[in-house]
Amino acid sequence: MLKILREWQAKVALVFFILYTVLWAYLQYSHSSTSSSAFHFFGITYCLVAFWGALWGIFIAVKWGGLKSVMGKALVLFSLGLFAQTFGQITYSLYAIVLKIEMPYPSIGDLGFFGSIPLYICGMVYLAQASGISISLREFKNRIQVVLLPLVLLALSYFIFLKGYEFDWTQPLAIILDFGYPLGQSIYISIALLTFILSKNSLGGKMKNRILLVLFALVLQYLSDFMFLYQASNNVWSVSGLNDYLYFVSYFFMALSLIQFKTVYNELRHRAS
Repeated sequence: MLKILREWQAKVALVFFILYTVLWAYLQYSHSSTSSSAFHFFGITYCLVAFWGALWGIFIAVKWGGLKSVMGKALVLFSLGLFAQTFGQITYSLYAIVLKIEMPYPSIGDLGFFGSIPLYICGMVYLAQASGISISLREFKNRIQVVLLPLVLLALSYFIFLKGYEFDWTQPLAIILDFGYPLGQSIYISIALLTFILSKNSLGGKMKNRILLVLFALVLQYLSDFMFLYQASNNVWSVSGLNDYLYFVSYFFMALSLIQFKTVYNELRHRAS
């Protein structure tokens, strides 16, 4: 973790994280109305840390050879996933804060939120390949913990959000998203967990901590989505509340997980020289 902070891009992200954490904490204890400009400012701008991480993820991917290399493809896909999340957050903020209307579901914002899921899945598969790991159905069968985790996540989503679900076939896209969100997220977390477990025997275990940071960021993003669905379904969600802060934390760690591969690239280049 400390190695990542040697990079100035990570230092900028850290400063942003500290400042916005202080701002968020102040807002929670200021007793100000959630409709105040300060709450709106946080709600609209905290996704900039995701944009920062995605932007530098693309630049770092170029160093790795871009789409011509497996690692480059992984970094591009994760960066596009962060860009997609940024798009979804900005769209949602425009509806809720600027236009002051309830965002329809499904909406254009789901292009970003749901679109990040296949991007993260593909990015995780490429990251596994770049780490010298072959992801196969055989490995999934032999790793009970990898199968158990997504089943637990799916069970939680079902019993909390989908139990007694009424299928409205006049809105097929809504049905696809309702089931697609928890299923897709359980898939990328499962692949990340399997990659982390197998990485201890890959490349001398050098990639294990790198993959752990990616896994941590993905789990945080899943928890953010889970909390949003729970709060929204119970009408307790509020702008710049705990859910927004958890999204902010997940974006920060995803940004660091991308920037860390600049450190990896520099270390490999130094050894080769």
